[in-house]
Amino acid sequence: MAPQAESILDLFRTTGAYLNGHFRLTSGLHSPAYLQCALVLQYPRHAAELGGLLADELRKFVSEPVGLVVSPALGGLIIGHEVARALGARFIFTERDENKKMTLRRGFTVTPGEPALVVEDVVTTGGSTRDVVDALRAAGARPLAAGSIVDRSGGHADVGVPRVALVTLQVLTYDPAECPLCAQGLPAVKPGSRPA
Repeated sequence: MAPQAESILDLFRTTGAYLNGHFRLTSGLHSPAYLQCALVLQYPRHAAELGGLLADELRKFVSEPVGLVVSPALGGLIIGHEVARALGARFIFTERDENKKMTLRRGFTVTPGEPALVVEDVVTTGGSTRDVVDALRAAGARPLAAGSIVDRSGGHADVGVPRVALVTLQVLTYDPAECPLCAQGLPAVKPGSRPA
């Protein structure tokens, strides 16, 4: 693991954000490990540092100025805002509507052809990031790349655009029907931002 990634994982450990147990992820999968970015991002200096690092990585993927950063609510809000600050860009976010479709709300708009970056805290399957990419395309924007603090997929998640992460991990996940932690009778905890 790269020294920068190990340093970031140390930050997760020292802030109590690297959790071990039995967790039900937003994707529906179960896992024995969980990275709770909110516990790191509650400290503005850590949020600013991680946002600056992620902005630097995203700059490598784009060859044109990008004035818009978009994140899914709720988990991506703080890091997305900090990446936008580091890039000198505007920041908006998407939310799920009553049909669970990712959409722009609160009066947020994009202009036709507007280049955008999508920023998330953690990617496991890439579903939320991909939903934001799709929502931006449907609204007429041009999502160019995506970034996250942590990629739990081991680099395998497909979000529809090139993407980068500050830390890439291959964390064990299980289908709930085949979860050995469930078989042991251990209750699953849902620590994420969306209800199960």
